Amino acid sequence: MIRHRPAGSGHPYSVDTEQRWPVVPEAGSTAALGLRADAGVVAVTAALEWAPDDGSAGETVDLDLERVATTSRGRVTDGGHLASAAARLARAAGGWQTRTPELRPGGTYRYRFTATRDDGRVERTRSFEFRAARWQPAPDAVIESGRGRVLRDGVEVLHDGVRAWRVRFALPLAAGEHVTGFGERYDAVEQTGAELDSVVFEQYKSQGAERKTYLPMPFAHVVGGDGWGFHVDSTRRVWFDVGASDATRIVVEAETGADGTISLRLFDGAPAEVLGGFLDGVGRSSELPSWVFRLWASGNEWNTQAEVMRQMDLHAEHDIPVGSVVIEAWSDESTFTAFRDAHYDVSADGAPHRLSDFTFPAEGAWPDPKGMTDELHERGIRLHLWQIPLLKMRPHPAGQLAADAEAAVREDVLIREPDPRGGTRPYRNRGWWFPLALMPDLTDERAARWWTEKRRYLVDEIGVDGFKTDGGEHAWGSELVYLDGKRGDEKNNTFPVAYAAAYGELLESAGKAPVTFSRAGFSGSQAHGAFWAGDENSTWEAFRWSMNAGLTAAASGILYWGWDIAGFSGEIPTAELFLRATQASAFVPIMQYHSEFNHHRTPSRDRTPWNIAQRSGDDRVLPIFRRFTQLRERLVPYLERSAAAAIASDRPLMRPLFFEWPADPAVWSAPVEWLLGDDLLVAPVLEPEASEWTVYLPDGAWTDAWTGERLAGGQTITVGTPIDRIPVFARGAAADELVELFQD
Repeated sequence: MIRHRPAGSGHPYSVDTEQRWPVVPEAGSTAALGLRADAGVVAVTAALEWAPDDGSAGETVDLDLERVATTSRGRVTDGGHLASAAARLARAAGGWQTRTPELRPGGTYRYRFTATRDDGRVERTRSFEFRAARWQPAPDAVIESGRGRVLRDGVEVLHDGVRAWRVRFALPLAAGEHVTGFGERYDAVEQTGAELDSVVFEQYKSQGAERKTYLPMPFAHVVGGDGWGFHVDSTRRVWFDVGASDATRIVVEAETGADGTISLRLFDGAPAEVLGGFLDGVGRSSELPSWVFRLWASGNEWNTQAEVMRQMDLHAEHDIPVGSVVIEAWSDESTFTAFRDAHYDVSADGAPHRLSDFTFPAEGAWPDPKGMTDELHERGIRLHLWQIPLLKMRPHPAGQLAADAEAAVREDVLIREPDPRGGTRPYRNRGWWFPLALMPDLTDERAARWWTEKRRYLVDEIGVDGFKTDGGEHAWGSELVYLDGKRGDEKNNTFPVAYAAAYGELLESAGKAPVTFSRAGFSGSQAHGAFWAGDENSTWEAFRWSMNAGLTAAASGILYWGWDIAGFSGEIPTAELFLRATQASAFVPIMQYHSEFNHHRTPSRDRTPWNIAQRSGDDRVLPIFRRFTQLRERLVPYLERSAAAAIASDRPLMRPLFFEWPADPAVWSAPVEWLLGDDLLVAPVLEPEASEWTVYLPDGAWTDAWTGERLAGGQTITVGTPIDRIPVFARGAAADELVELFQD
């Protein structure tokens, strides 16, 4: 086996051994040409042919490839300890690589690999080709709307003589201006001095350290000075150098279509005006029902009806109100449309089932899903079920999944990829989660309807209230082909937007609110449901990253946002971390806890307050958790009013301070704080063993929500922070009504 994929796996942050890199090389540089081969290959060469456009004589050079460690999808397959590396290279699939000579513009390079095996046989790949590109001036390549700010003398296009690939331009950055936004960002709220990009990516944990995100947007606020912002109006990948190379410039580099143009929307004014201008183009949130502001509870080991109801009983027993339960492990882990242990006949043509098609054995995991849902509703609890936008193909599908996969191919509802014969075939997921799965094109209305109709009985007949629309990051590769004929470079970022929209439309068609709970998104996601910050460990560092994520998502127009209280993965958080995170979560739009699957090992890693209390031995956990969830219940009317006002005014519900005080430089150096609605200032405790905390009070009149003490704004204060208290201050005339809510 020998394999060369010119564009690699499509992993946006890793170069695969078997690819060409750069995919579009620049003239005057060299390119790596790589191959992946099985252990029987002992030598590889590449014939590189140069054919000038002017018809003059070309030339061919033979290149010898050398063994290298095999990297694929961001992971090193070979290598490691030097003593064993040679043995691994000899017995495993290995990498081979060479570099081209310096590349010339004005022609086409064609290359082909020849591999010699240990038995003397020879294998060859087909031919591949590319052209070397050059940056050239193109002052008209950026199409501006709004007050023009592009520095026209610096606009360039990367062009290979046949087509354009990228546009690069600069915007002015003045001293004292602060740049923020860019979708959900974990590392920091302000990105001045940083480099980042906008591509949807599943970064499992440590998003702040890795500086990658599930929910990017090529949109930014520039706060200070006149106040302005911009949106690179593209769904392709964009890179930003925010004063990192030159403190006076924001340099933007964007992938383009073949015409080499890019649209840039510019907005002037205060942050709310800038955000409003952005949302006018991409869509804004609609009001969700007030029950979304109550506590959401979830655990990956709640995988039977008995366990779900036991956990809900424990909430009642401990007097902890709960508004929503999310069941992740409900399905057969195959179709993700049928409850585990349900009996039914396979729908051979892939047609949707109805509730009457199923029987639920009394001894099964879910003996009565409809009865369970009804009982939850009687208790005032809403039900959400987990989803994944894939048709699982490993292990080899059987039963209904096999029929669904065949139907998906037959009905032509799948994303496709080029095949070696010049045609296309169904795309097979290249990510680490559900590898090789088929992926429906949910950006297509017909395909989305085919997919969601299989889930209709869950909404219409069982009564499900929402869906956790997980895993929207699986479309890898610029060469993917969507049903409208567009390619992955233009469409992949839009997939999670369409995914949430499709499930929202299913819910609305049944007369329900479009409550989806997603982690992935892009420009346009603002209009589709709620979001959480994704997978994270239970550490103080992850807690701080999550607060940055919430503030930047809010600054980019995401209204309904939350995170897994104190993280969902690994060993349980300390009692202190759990309580500090609980306090912060009571003052963000979505308050929810969740825990990762732990194979039912003991001791339990559930993030329920009773498990944290039992495991930690800290008898403060339950009463303090109870106190804040009950406070949250009292805040629901305020949150409902504030959400409506936020939508009407384009001032976020979880509001960074620069929205209200853009001219105040202290809001950038202050500890992490935000306004919840117009009238509550929240300053979470983000460090362990903090008996006091520094709080910046911006201009205005403030009242300590716990003590009733009145304080003038424009000052930094230190407040006591016993373990049962988070600094919260009520603003101005609203203080009397709000402070009353904080009294037990």
